[in-house]
Amino acid sequence: MNTKIHTFNWNTIPYQKAWDEQEALFNETITEKLQGHETSNYLILCEHPHVFTLGKNGVMSNLLVNQTQLQAVQAEFVQTNRGGDITYHGPGQLVGYPIFDLDNFKLGLKQFIDKMETAIIEVLSQYDIQAGRMPKATGVWLDVENPSRSRKICAIGVRSSHFVTMHGFALNVSTDLNYFSHINPCGFVDKGVTSMQQELGRVVPMSEVKKKIEKAFQRIFCSE
Repeated sequence: MNTKIHTFNWNTIPYQKAWDEQEALFNETITEKLQGHETSNYLILCEHPHVFTLGKNGVMSNLLVNQTQLQAVQAEFVQTNRGGDITYHGPGQLVGYPIFDLDNFKLGLKQFIDKMETAIIEVLSQYDIQAGRMPKATGVWLDVENPSRSRKICAIGVRSSHFVTMHGFALNVSTDLNYFSHINPCGFVDKGVTSMQQELGRVVPMSEVKKKIEKAFQRIFCSE
C-alpha cells in the first residue's frame, strides 16, 4: 500500500479548471486501481477567484442572489458533484483537494473525513484557535459548545468512487466574509462563518498555512 502523499501547489486557479484537472487525476487513479496497479495519492492546495458552488444534494434556494447580483460581486456559480450544500470559495481561502486511494490508508470515507478535520483542527491549534466538530455537521467549527456563537471556519465536501476521493476542504484564512452573506452557508441559516484573520485580528500568510496543512496531512495520514 502506497501511503506517500504528493503535494501540488496550484496557487490561484479558476474553479472549473481545478475541477477538470482534479477529475483527470481522479479518473486516472481509479483506472490504475481497477487494473491492479499501485495508486498514488495527491494533495492539491490552491485558491480560487470568487465562486459559489452547490453540492449534488444542495438546495438552490440557499443561493440568495440572482445572476445579475453575482456579476455585480464578480462571482461565478458552479453546480458540482461533491457532497454538501452551498459554499463560497475566493481569495484568502485555502482550498485543499486530497485525491487519495483510501485503501492505501485502510480508511473508510467517514474515517477519511475525520482525519481531514483533525489535520485542520491541529493546524488551527498552532495559532491558538480552539476548533472542533459540530454534531451532525461536517467541517471545522468554533464555539461548538455554545450554539448561539458557533461559527464555521472550514467547510468540507467530498466525492468518492471505488474508495478514491476528490474535492475536499476550504479553510478561511483571510477570506472576505461578506461573500457568505449571499448564501446560506452549507445550508445553515442560523450559523455564522469566520476566518483565521477574523479570530486573530491579524493577517496570516497563506504560504505559512499551506506548509502547516501539508505537514499535518503527512503526519496524520502517514504515521500509522
